[in-house]
Amino acid sequence: MVFTLLLYISLAIFIIGSIYKIYGWFSKKIGISVKNITTSERVTAALGGILKTIFSIKIFTLIKAFIFDVVIQQRILKEDFLRWLMHTLLYGGFMLLLLLHALDDIITEPLFHGYYSTVNPYFFLRNLFALMVIAGLAIALYRRFILKVPRLKTSGMDSYAIIIVAVIIVSGILLEGIKIASYTEFKIMVEDYAEIDDPDELKAVESYWVENFGVVSPNVKGPFNQDILEQGLEVHEANCADCHSASQWAFGGYVTARVISPVALFLDSVNASTILWYIHILACFSGLAYLPFSKMFHIIATPVSLLANAVMEDGKSSPANILTKQVMELDACTRCGTCSLHCSAVMASESLGNEYILPSEKISFLKAMVAGKELNDGELKAIQEGVYLCTNCNRCTVVCPSGINLKELWFNVREHLLQEGYPEPLVLSQFSFIRGLNRDYNAQANGYFKPIKDAQLAVAGNFDAIMDKSKPLYLKDREQGERVRLRIKLQSEGNTYSSCFGCQTCTTICPVVGNYDDPEKRLGLLPHQIMFSLGLGLVDMAAGSKMIWDCLTCYQCQEECPQNVKITDILYDLKNFAVRNLEKTSEKTDSVPQVQV
Repeated sequence: MVFTLLLYISLAIFIIGSIYKIYGWFSKKIGISVKNITTSERVTAALGGILKTIFSIKIFTLIKAFIFDVVIQQRILKEDFLRWLMHTLLYGGFMLLLLLHALDDIITEPLFHGYYSTVNPYFFLRNLFALMVIAGLAIALYRRFILKVPRLKTSGMDSYAIIIVAVIIVSGILLEGIKIASYTEFKIMVEDYAEIDDPDELKAVESYWVENFGVVSPNVKGPFNQDILEQGLEVHEANCADCHSASQWAFGGYVTARVISPVALFLDSVNASTILWYIHILACFSGLAYLPFSKMFHIIATPVSLLANAVMEDGKSSPANILTKQVMELDACTRCGTCSLHCSAVMASESLGNEYILPSEKISFLKAMVAGKELNDGELKAIQEGVYLCTNCNRCTVVCPSGINLKELWFNVREHLLQEGYPEPLVLSQFSFIRGLNRDYNAQANGYFKPIKDAQLAVAGNFDAIMDKSKPLYLKDREQGERVRLRIKLQSEGNTYSSCFGCQTCTTICPVVGNYDDPEKRLGLLPHQIMFSLGLGLVDMAAGSKMIWDCLTCYQCQEECPQNVKITDILYDLKNFAVRNLEKTSEKTDSVPQVQV
């Protein structure tokens, strides 16, 4: 009665937790262009999308994705055979145990007439599936603690998942082994199922079970007379064979019974089978109740993600469904580290010491952000740097075994952070190229240009583009209202600009200049004019040009310069100078910053 109540409580927690998690897919928001999409609209859009898929040619794409991506897990197989084997053994073995054994009253008995848990093939299969899970756990431990796969982190949630699965399987095998060896269990079986009144027959069948089935009896011990064993076999076949296959078929439990046989009577006397049954059931219930609140919920979210991404199309799917999918994908992530292993920005992460540049770490941050967790300025700066240093190479999306469209997710979150008012200097660099290609993605008014203007102000303050030539350049910190004096130090080893003779090749070939009908008005100074300014010592004019911020760092000007002037590097140095000065002014330093050109 108590355990029935615990089962219902665990199921209730699991169902409520799962409903809450799925409700979050339709209610939580991430990224841009989400303010006007309500939960009801997202639910309606999702149901409409599902119906359109089912009653269209896309149903075949969905079936294909289910077979190859969900069942066969070909995405994992392509990346790592050992990980595929581990995942197949763990997931396959545990799900088969759940269906065949844990839910036998609901599934197995109605489907298979004459089902008994102690007859074949069920006796053998239960042990086979348990062995699969143990093998999967062994591979998981080997990969994490011996092989030490790069970028694979073990969190407390990972440890819990490994421990709870191990307790469920090991306690189940020990329980079966103790029951096989238990004399008490044997007596209960004979009294409940066998119609044996003759003491000689009882002794014969007991001897047969001790000899062949692993029972440890306080009454009879081997070796046994052959006549008694033959008589026991006859009694067994008449009374027990229909509901009990040979214990050897349960190879895991039988080996366990043989190992514990010296202490089997003691274990029987202290009712060890009941204790283990409690442990086994409580481990199952606690694992079931905790599943919706752990990363293990990916066993539900990941198949949904794989199926959704198989049929959804960029530019065609409903914005409401894309939003729902992206929130759901956060739960679909298994933190396997495959994306980080292939990330082209890994070296930037190691160089800057910012783990949020790695895709798998960004996901953990995004989950916290979507959940409404308050983040400090350091965390916000780290994640903004992480999403903006993404090179948009799409490798993470291609290799993700959960089918998450990570590239789309990073772009969405990056725009969200920029629009929320966290100006990022990198928006002015070559890393902004992907934003230029996706201007239409952001439907907000002036959404594309606002972050650029905010970043320019944050980095450069209000440059006085054309100042009195006798005055040094000043940079105004717009937050502090202070003016910081800047002195530009020119060193002979970096003055390649002095070789410029004004052929204007750099300006002619520049794609930024070619983008405007009136480039001088839009950019302030053109590349060759910046070189002139530096040559004349008018560094204030050069640093005040908008050209240094619009430069794509494509290096075409530098490659084509007949005088080998390092034009791009010079523009980049001027830009870096402004960024460094921003950091110094924000710290209220009294030092005089300098730049080498």
